[in-house]
Amino acid sequence: MANFNDSVYVEKMCELTNRLYGHGWDERNGGNVSLRIDAEDLAQFDDVKQVIRNIPIEFDATALAGDYFLVTGTGRYFKNVIKYPERDAGLVRIAKDGRSVDLYWGFNDGGQPTSEFPSHLMTHIERLKQDDNQRVVMHCHPTNLIGLSFTQPLDEKGLSKLLWKMQAESLVVFPEGLGVIPYMTPGTNDIGAATAAKMAEFRVVMWPHHGIFACGDSMDETFGLIETVEKAAMIYTTIQAQGGKILQSITDDDLRDLANSFGVVPNPRFLALDKVNA
Repeated sequence: MANFNDSVYVEKMCELTNRLYGHGWDERNGGNVSLRIDAEDLAQFDDVKQVIRNIPIEFDATALAGDYFLVTGTGRYFKNVIKYPERDAGLVRIAKDGRSVDLYWGFNDGGQPTSEFPSHLMTHIERLKQDDNQRVVMHCHPTNLIGLSFTQPLDEKGLSKLLWKMQAESLVVFPEGLGVIPYMTPGTNDIGAATAAKMAEFRVVMWPHHGIFACGDSMDETFGLIETVEKAAMIYTTIQAQGGKILQSITDDDLRDLANSFGVVPNPRFLALDKVNA
């Protein structure tokens, strides 16, 4: 039998929170990550057999009752997770009442899940309706994407096409585009509900003047999605720093060729593959 502390789940959580911090996307205690883990995948671990304590949550997560999540803690600095994973993260199971979680591992100093955990759970619920392989939610503060929310109209089509045209990879990685919600106070169920509603169509949602919410099948995939979005925003920032004059660019027809070549379908609200109807 093995210990959960030495598992690939904890290893990957440590690796990616450290990389998020290293990119400058999770300053201080900014950002949070949750990973849904199947019960059968936890059977091999000796140290997750008993409930340590029960923790209330401010959301009715009955739809996820019985599901396990490895989640970062509230008020924890991402730079420290790699050194103190059993303190700054925890493995919890949504209790039958839906209003609390049972802690099986971690938060060994009395901590609890991130204050954004209700928002994570709302997104998990919505993404499972779209794709039952979706199991990761990441929230962080990518600098250049946040910058766009101050200088560009908060329009999904406009922002999505801007990011698609900054690099060929963008359309391939997030062909559905970028979801956008209005500025809202973070840490509330209201922002969680607004984000989850967008997750019916998108895997990545901008929180204007704040950050990004993204989801995927794995930690690496979700991190890569954020990287791709932020790289496109960084290219735009670099263009503006070089004077903002664009002499040549990726066109709508180029995007159509990309979509056909890579077998992806762009969001039809943003780009029709039939250019007659574009």
